[in-house]
Amino acid sequence: MNNLLQLKGTFEQASSNSQPGAPNLPAGKSVKVSQLEQLKIDLVELKRFWSKENIFSGALISVYYNKVAAKSNRMQGLLSKGGITANSSIVGARFTNNESPKHIITHYVSIEIIDESIERLNIGINILKEKFDGTITHDIIKKINSKQIAFAPSKIAKTNFLKVIIDAFYIEKFDVLVVDDTDLIDESIITIYKTDVKATKLMEKLGINLQFTRVMDDTTILLRPDELTLLKQKAPYLISMAVRDITQLTKVDFDFCNGTVITIPAPKNEPTIGVIDTMFDENVYFSKWVEFKNMLPKDIQLSPSDYKHGTAVSSIIVDGPSANPHMDDGCGRFRVRHFGVAAGNQFSSFTILRNINEIISSNKDIKVWNLSLGSKLEINPNFISPEAAILDRIQYENDVIFVIAGTNKVSTEKQPQAIGAPADSINSLVVNSVDFNNCPASYTRQGPVLSFFTKPDISYYGGDGTNYMRVCTPTGEAFVRGTSFAAPWIARKMSYLINILGLSREVAKALIINAATGWNKQEVSSSLIGHGIVPMKIDDVVRCPDAEIQFVLSGISEKYDTYNYNIPVPISKDKHPFIAKATLCYFPFCSRNQGVDYTNTELEIQFGRLTDNGIKPIDNNYQSAVAEHFTWEEDARKYFRKWDNVKHIREISKKGNRAKKYYDKGIWGVSLKAKERLDEKYGVGIKFGIVVTLKEIDGVNRIDDFIKNCSLRGWLVNKIDVENRIDIYNVAEEEIDFND
Repeated sequence: MNNLLQLKGTFEQASSNSQPGAPNLPAGKSVKVSQLEQLKIDLVELKRFWSKENIFSGALISVYYNKVAAKSNRMQGLLSKGGITANSSIVGARFTNNESPKHIITHYVSIEIIDESIERLNIGINILKEKFDGTITHDIIKKINSKQIAFAPSKIAKTNFLKVIIDAFYIEKFDVLVVDDTDLIDESIITIYKTDVKATKLMEKLGINLQFTRVMDDTTILLRPDELTLLKQKAPYLISMAVRDITQLTKVDFDFCNGTVITIPAPKNEPTIGVIDTMFDENVYFSKWVEFKNMLPKDIQLSPSDYKHGTAVSSIIVDGPSANPHMDDGCGRFRVRHFGVAAGNQFSSFTILRNINEIISSNKDIKVWNLSLGSKLEINPNFISPEAAILDRIQYENDVIFVIAGTNKVSTEKQPQAIGAPADSINSLVVNSVDFNNCPASYTRQGPVLSFFTKPDISYYGGDGTNYMRVCTPTGEAFVRGTSFAAPWIARKMSYLINILGLSREVAKALIINAATGWNKQEVSSSLIGHGIVPMKIDDVVRCPDAEIQFVLSGISEKYDTYNYNIPVPISKDKHPFIAKATLCYFPFCSRNQGVDYTNTELEIQFGRLTDNGIKPIDNNYQSAVAEHFTWEEDARKYFRKWDNVKHIREISKKGNRAKKYYDKGIWGVSLKAKERLDEKYGVGIKFGIVVTLKEIDGVNRIDDFIKNCSLRGWLVNKIDVENRIDIYNVAEEEIDFND
């Protein structure tokens, strides 16, 4: 087995030198004056509507596009004025419910901007009628841009006129969006659109008085059923998202029995994993390994059943291999800091949201958190749950990672069921279950999230069929099954990689996902098992077969292009005898109020041989390489995972694999292109981790050649020797008594 290699070198940074081309319609397309006239009618009617509303000074206007709109195709000429862009006023985004989804993007703008847009449409209508006989085409615009057709009206700049035309091509209509999926009868977490008035003030104007304990932020509040009814009656257009607050836990199966007594030595310097779950029983055999805090109000009565789930989860993290020798992962034991936030089979999401902030901010030393609570309800296809959103924000702001259970469906449910909150967290590592035959467990629920993001991320063994998992509960030994008990095993591996081997969370997450992927085409849908099934042994994560070379890269993206063109892949007989795969992970800032356009930063990866024209990507991803390679937004998301914060690219192993031609000196390169969804630069300074695996097609071990070539090219090459890293960790964690 070859050790994992850590390459330390310099990533160069470069700003984008490409300038946006002159605005034009797609080739062969045209815009008729009637399209502009209809948009004008829409805006005039909307101005009339909003002029009668007086709870805020502006207007909420939803733009219905005719497709999934890339940023470059979104509105630029309308709903903008001076230095105020249409992009800066976006407060929500969702997809239509059609088989072919289309964007609906909601803006909050001033009445003056509506007036400006109506005026621009008026001018555009007159120009089309007077100059172009009511229709303008791609070819006509091309001639206007090249000055073959003179264009010098005094009332509007040429660029603004053309932007209005392009907008009219992609926009079907303007309207007020009223959400029709808010039929809730319990207390509900409501997110309203962001305006120039805070949520509490808006509610006061509607006759709803909120205490601070029911306010999460400027747009997220907790409403009782009667208050929600009042909001829907007086201002339904304010509701962006709504979910039930009282969440039922997904079903967990326990089968109790009388078993042998397990003993455990006292803890020493083992790493600590955070657990957020139901209560923990401090009378179990491993209680010295667990520091427990009850986060519920003292007046809440607890029953013995409130301690089962949380105690079982912590038993796996502390001592899982002792109870399940066949699942020994080689990671050892872990200490746990356990926070009880739920009781019984249901909990208040709003209360947990408030608790999680406090828990994380007060426990900065913990890097890995296990969260095996999950909702019985399915996620909404148009927005991220409040629970997931706060976890994503915490992970963006702090150097931590959450490992989350993928939630379970009941055994009587035969139809496919979408995962429940908070398994829709994008930055977290979400774990589904498989049985020991590597098939999706009978209780498996499925992704994706927001119709696009790959969730779950990976799968692991959670017990199923006749092979349940053995855990410790307050009433003794129990055999269980569920994603709740798959996630702790992955939390153990993540803590091992981060706390013991000293890897960054970005690299650790990429390693786990990369280890779950194979060299063959994945047969089971990613909506069920994610990127694949993680190997049981930690050795199979940090080591690879002799015929493979696996190395990690990490860095920070500061500009548009972060690149290194200096990776010397070994050559044999003037060719590269390798196929390759690579996994990229990063933790972007996310905006829940942007709906389906949730992640604010995109890092696009290119990895492959270096030619005179740049990188020749192993996945043929030329999105940003040259201008001639146009990619539709739907295809970019489907094939190249655009906007997903996990990118996995690989070549398939097959009998026909041939060695690759080498260019120049046989150098390969990696490039990350940063793109921003909004005007703010959230991606500046974002950390990333990349895992690359090279497979020698003839089975030859070429790792020594690779290490030598990397050293000659200025790389600092570190072998991740597990035994050596454990020794270093133990020495670093030793307590020194200066009185001796």
